Amino acid sequence: METTRVSIVMGSDSDLPIMKQAAEMLDSYGISYEIDIVSAHRTPEKLFDFASNAHNRGIEVIIAGAGGAAHLPGMVAAISPLPVIGVPIKSSNSIDGWDSVLSILQMPGGVPVATVALNGAKNAGILAAQIVSSGDKSVRTKIVEYKQELKNQVIKKSENLKK
Repeated sequence: METTRVSIVMGSDSDLPIMKQAAEMLDSYGISYEIDIVSAHRTPEKLFDFASNAHNRGIEVIIAGAGGAAHLPGMVAAISPLPVIGVPIKSSNSIDGWDSVLSILQMPGGVPVATVALNGAKNAGILAAQIVSSGDKSVRTKIVEYKQELKNQVIKKSENLKK
């Protein structure tokens, strides 16, 4: 049985439609992951247990998405020694998403959170794969192929535009 390499957590099930994009990217690279709801505000004990023990369970990277005050990624990063990728989510209680972006982006020195764009879970999945690929050549090969496909798509669109 393969060890789970990436953990995707979110503050609420309302974040799932966005966070699924990270899961889809990890699926495309063949990277095993787990996905769960861990609320920084409603389940702080679960948050502490998760962040304290993820590295002991073989997790290599954590993707944490949250809307509104968006404390989940920062709190995970404060506790866990693993790299944390924050996904700010524009939620129903959000100030046009800016509160989430700034809550995740403006971390104090010593507690880094790699932050992707608002609702940018796809990029979080790619970044997690790139982190995993630093020690896994098979994943790196898939990333190189993905980037080549992106390039091919742009070339094709450019050629179509000129017709």
